[in-house]
Amino acid sequence: MFSKLSILIPCYNEAAFIADAIRKVIDAKLKYPLEKEIIVIDDGSTDNTFETVQALSNSISFPITVIRNDRNSGKGFSIMSALEKATGDIIIIQDADLEYDPSDYNKMLQPVIDGHADVVFGSRFMGEGPHRVLFYFHTLGNKFLTFLSNLFTQINLTDMETGYKLFRADIIRQIRIRERRFGFEPEVTAKVSRIKGVRIYEVGIAYYGRTYKQGKKINWTDGIRTIWCIFKYNFFSRK
Repeated sequence: MFSKLSILIPCYNEAAFIADAIRKVIDAKLKYPLEKEIIVIDDGSTDNTFETVQALSNSISFPITVIRNDRNSGKGFSIMSALEKATGDIIIIQDADLEYDPSDYNKMLQPVIDGHADVVFGSRFMGEGPHRVLFYFHTLGNKFLTFLSNLFTQINLTDMETGYKLFRADIIRQIRIRERRFGFEPEVTAKVSRIKGVRIYEVGIAYYGRTYKQGKKINWTDGIRTIWCIFKYNFFSRK
């Protein structure tokens, strides 16, 4: 039924990580007969992220589609750009910073391949796989945002803010993404929850969190924006 997995990798100033991230995606062994399609979106990086991706693409036999945004426009915008190029019937979003492990693809894929799920969230809070112990208040913040989102969507997620989300292509293409930046997470959660008959699953994943010194970009202002987006896409802008 499914033949291709499109892996979307948005990145911004990730020159230190992007080559390793792509290699790990390529090396990840799928236990299902799926072709991999890799689409990297350089979101207007000011370091040599784009050049690093181009050099790697030219040096290996695995085909990589590379998109370059003229300026930094955000994760949501990058995902929209990549969806226009994606040809897979399953779509997964892979952050470029190696916080999420491509070896978890099979866990994410299984509920869809087995015919149970249309959307799968990879949860950092379900206790499966190694988890780096980092910022306590980030954990509290993530759990609060998930609680608030669940309150309005009436779905019982443990990790709405996860960077690992997998969709059947026909499901994600029903959604008009408006948020350009990290508001993508609450927006897509709100909108996918309203699709009639949609089946949403969660699986536990590994999480190799990084520090701000290592390049972590999300901050408290993104949390405030997320709260606004939860209200916006559950009440005021539902399409």
